[in-house]
Amino acid sequence: MSSSTCFPSLPPFLPPSSTKTKSSPKFSMSLSEDPVREWILSEGKATKITRIGPVGGGCINLASRYDTDAGSFFVKTNRSIGPSMFEAEALGLGAMYETGTIRVPKPYKVGPLPTGGSFIIMEFIEFGASRGNQPALGRKLAEMHKAGKSGKGFGFDVDNTIGSTPQINTWSSDWIQFYGEHRLGYQLKLALDQYGDGTIFEKGQRLVKSMKPLFANAVIEPCLLHGDLWSGNVSSDKNGEPVILDPACYYGHSEAEFGMSWCAGFGGSFYNSYFEVMPKQPGFEERRDLYMLYHYLNHYNLFGSGYRSSAMSIIDDYLAFLNA
Repeated sequence: MSSSTCFPSLPPFLPPSSTKTKSSPKFSMSLSEDPVREWILSEGKATKITRIGPVGGGCINLASRYDTDAGSFFVKTNRSIGPSMFEAEALGLGAMYETGTIRVPKPYKVGPLPTGGSFIIMEFIEFGASRGNQPALGRKLAEMHKAGKSGKGFGFDVDNTIGSTPQINTWSSDWIQFYGEHRLGYQLKLALDQYGDGTIFEKGQRLVKSMKPLFANAVIEPCLLHGDLWSGNVSSDKNGEPVILDPACYYGHSEAEFGMSWCAGFGGSFYNSYFEVMPKQPGFEERRDLYMLYHYLNHYNLFGSGYRSSAMSIIDDYLAFLNA
């Protein structure tokens, strides 16, 4: 899972490799001690693992590529966190995959590690040379938003994480209430508890209570969101088709997907293609910074005071705009 930051990632851990087959007594003895190999050599339909190599990526988990005679698999492990984090990621990947729109890695297996921690096995996608075609990315993302609907309202079946911060996804029929409480409100309370920042908490709560006019005349329907769409979570496959990964999925207002746009590099061609499929709603520009605020607050809580001024500036501007 990505760290949800524009900063470079730490190098991944390289686990020991094995080329032994299922028929090897020594390897068979170790299967119960290595559930990743056990799955690959059974349900993964492989008879041997030919290579294990490191994969660059986020700084929260350790990432590896397992090459086998049945193809390659992408494996992430975390030595300190139980399976719930990866289970939530797998549910998000699965939900996006089932829309049949934009390409995402198909999740295969999540489980605990015998020495503590957890793992996730998923499809390995060979990335191309670029981060993808911006018009294609905009169109495919809009198609996912259009296809991924919820009958339960706004939220998700499980809580997950945005970076390493808990993301609460309790279902709600009211988007403004959901975003105010489970997105902005949660981050504001975290800043108060973590830093004693009463100023940003008090002003932020004033904004939450006053932000309803920003949604006037907008038709807001729950759409499946990737939830953490920044440049590090966007790539392309060998054919140049866009790929998105490391999600923090939930069903929310489609515009919330652009909350990390300050760290994504979306250009005009991206938005033009997106709005051809999902037309721009009235007040889009007025809400844009409101959705960025959630991620600036999260960066403040994760990485410290360097992000406080950006969050505070957005809050102050909205309070002035709303006369709140």
